[in-house]
Amino acid sequence: MNVLDATAVLGAGIAAGGINAVVGSGSLITFPVLIALGYPPVVANVSNNVGLVPGSATGIFGYRKELDGQRGRLLRLGIASVLGSLLGGALLLGALRGAFDFIVPVLIIIALVLVVVQPRLNAWLAARRQKHHPHGGPWLWAGVFGAGVYGGYFGAAQGIVLIALLGIFLDDDLQRTVGTKNVLTGLVNASAAVLFVAVADVNWAVAGLIAAGSAVGGLLGASFGRRLPAPVLRGFIVVIGLVAVVKLLLG
Repeated sequence: MNVLDATAVLGAGIAAGGINAVVGSGSLITFPVLIALGYPPVVANVSNNVGLVPGSATGIFGYRKELDGQRGRLLRLGIASVLGSLLGGALLLGALRGAFDFIVPVLIIIALVLVVVQPRLNAWLAARRQKHHPHGGPWLWAGVFGAGVYGGYFGAAQGIVLIALLGIFLDDDLQRTVGTKNVLTGLVNASAAVLFVAVADVNWAVAGLIAAGSAVGGLLGASFGRRLPAPVLRGFIVVIGLVAVVKLLLG
């Protein structure tokens, strides 16, 4: 790897860490950069996943105030994320590549629609709920598990899917939802990374550069995202999600 390539990977890591701390979809920056530099897709995917773990950690740290009082919720939903991630990583290593290619853009579009209509949908559901479940109930657990499967397999835009799910099933403000999302995506990335380190071919030079960049980006992204009012943050999520869909369809 020459200096220019290393700079490109480091810069992509910074951008990905920043976007992941607020929304998600950072892999849509780092993964194409690695492919463009000539790395095989599976090697690029697993090295990218390992490298983004420190960015998840700094993003969680940046949203630590929003995580106050969520310990029980995070423990419950975190189990779903870890189990889903391990299954998704196993599917990737088992060479199941084509199954998600078709449904991922559709999944992101549905998630974006849910993010936009979430305030009204929440109000409609609240008026019809007989009892509010502080952890979102079994349907949210199942949805988080499914997002974990996808996240362990590839991971781009899993944050958007999680924000949509959490926003619908939890009675909480958007910034706290983003904080919860950061913990769950962090668990997904970390679980898959453990699996990949154990049994896959990780390019440690690439993973190290992305790790350094994403750690810085996670702090910067959290500092930026926490200042955004809910309507602006919601709009930012939608814009990033639409870019992700276009990139996936054209890529």
